[in-house]
Parts: sequence; C-alpha cells; structure tokens
Amino acid sequence: MSDHSIEIEVSGMGRTTGYDRDTVLQSAMELFWARGYHSTSLKDLERVLDMRPGSIYTAFGSKEALFCAALDRYAINGQRNLAETLAKAQSPIAGLAAHVRMIGRLMSGNPPSRACMMVKTLLETPDDDPVLRRTVERMMREVEAGFADAFRDARRAGEIPPGSNPERLAARLQVSIFGLRAYAQRSDAGENTQRLADDIAREIEALAV
Repeated sequence: MSDHSIEIEVSGMGRTTGYDRDTVLQSAMELFWARGYHSTSLKDLERVLDMRPGSIYTAFGSKEALFCAALDRYAINGQRNLAETLAKAQSPIAGLAAHVRMIGRLMSGNPPSRACMMVKTLLETPDDDPVLRRTVERMMREVEAGFADAFRDARRAGEIPPGSNPERLAARLQVSIFGLRAYAQRSDAGENTQRLADDIAREIEALAV
C-alpha cells in the first residue's frame, strides 16, 4: 500500500477497506472530465473507482466534494505543465507559445475530453451555484494569472513592448485556448486542432519585439 493509501471504515460491514487517494482522484478526474458533474452518477463513480457508496462518502464527504478535489487535481496538473514548459523555454514568450503547441498535440491524442474540464464545469453550472461556480471561476482566474505573470516577465525582459498589458494579453490567450479546445470537440476537427494551435502560438511569438 502506498504512502497515500488510507484505511476507511465501511459502515455496517465490520471491516476496513484500503484505497489510494491519488489513484482514486485520477480516475474520478478522468470520469468527471469526460461526462461532466451532473451526468456522472454515483453508480458510475462506484464502478470506475471500485468503491462502495459508503466508502466514497466517508473518504470525500459528498459527490460535490469529490468533484471539487478532482477539478483541483486537473487545475494543478495544468499549472504544473505550464510552469515546466516556461522553465525549459529560452524566454517567456517562447514558453507560452510552446505551451499552446503542447495543448494542440494533447488534443490531437485521446484525452478523456478534448474540451477543458474547467470550461465544461462553468457551462453546466448555474450562475447561483454556491460552490462549484465559485470554485471553477477561482481556478480559471488562477490560470489567467499564470499567463499574466509570464507576459509580465516578458515585458520586464524587454521581449514585448513596455506598454503591453499583461492582464489583457493573458485574458486573450485564455480565450484562444478555451476556444481551441471547444473546437477540438468537433468530430471533424482532425488535424486542424494542431494547425490552429500553431497559429495561436505564432500570434504569441509575433508579440516579441
């Protein structure tokens, strides 16, 4: 059993069942990403996670709490990928362009969904939802802030003009990426996804002076 394994008491069964939190969250993330929050039933979770309903609720408290934990994992993975790509790049602008191209390659593969999990959550969550809406909007702002930090670094390095607005550029980039991933959901998107990702990357590179 890994360091992340946890033993939980299953009510009425008189025994404990071990599970690995990382494995469960990864599986839950992929299921919710593919099907969405409302279309994922407790039976779906029970089957995919190989956990009884009582175990799921004991471990996470509710379906909503499990979803938020899975969504957080998705967001952290994206932030980590961006940070690693920026760290390897020769400049902030080169790193942002490389990040977009990487997304294009991933969408050309076989992810659980080619659309962004955060966008899917935003679109299926009512404006007055007290938890999910606030959670996903916070995560989207954090992604945008990461882009803004990179554009700010590029401005400090003289890579883009001093009058550039990092926050505006970050918002435009987020819109472009979200639109790209929505387009990738089309059954006829094919190789266009990667070509469009390259177009977006070239637009970023064209900002350099």
